[in-house]
Amino acid sequence: MLMSMHVREYKTKDQAEVIALWDANGLTRPWNDPATDITLTVQGRESTLLVGLKNGAIMSSVMVGFDGHRGWVYYHCVDAAYRGRGHGRELMIEAEAWLRDRKAPKIQLMVRSDNRDAEKFYSALGYEMQSVTVLGKRLDEEISGTVVQVTECA
Repeated sequence: MLMSMHVREYKTKDQAEVIALWDANGLTRPWNDPATDITLTVQGRESTLLVGLKNGAIMSSVMVGFDGHRGWVYYHCVDAAYRGRGHGRELMIEAEAWLRDRKAPKIQLMVRSDNRDAEKFYSALGYEMQSVTVLGKRLDEEISGTVVQVTECA
């Protein structure tokens, strides 16, 4: 495979450019602070943020982590001006290699249910729908007076 962009690990000086990429391409959400996400990732021992550069400018990213059981991918993005040229595939190859180096047996990612283009992209790379339900709970918001009783083990 001919390398079409330079891929390297994130550097602190990249923060504004990476966040601008994510904002411009619809990856950020009001409830997630991208600067905090970046800081937590680069400070973690089993996570990294890779960036793709073209002519010295950041045009793609992928956040990768290994939880000891499986690898995870977040913030995978290629700027709209560069899509359809294999950059997304190239970046996923780099993410998978990073995880293989850590002996991760499996890789998973989440795609928003309305993002059909992403589903098609990952399917073309060999990713399959999993028969799991993803549940979530915010830990950074105060829950006042709510008591949850669990009666069954999942």
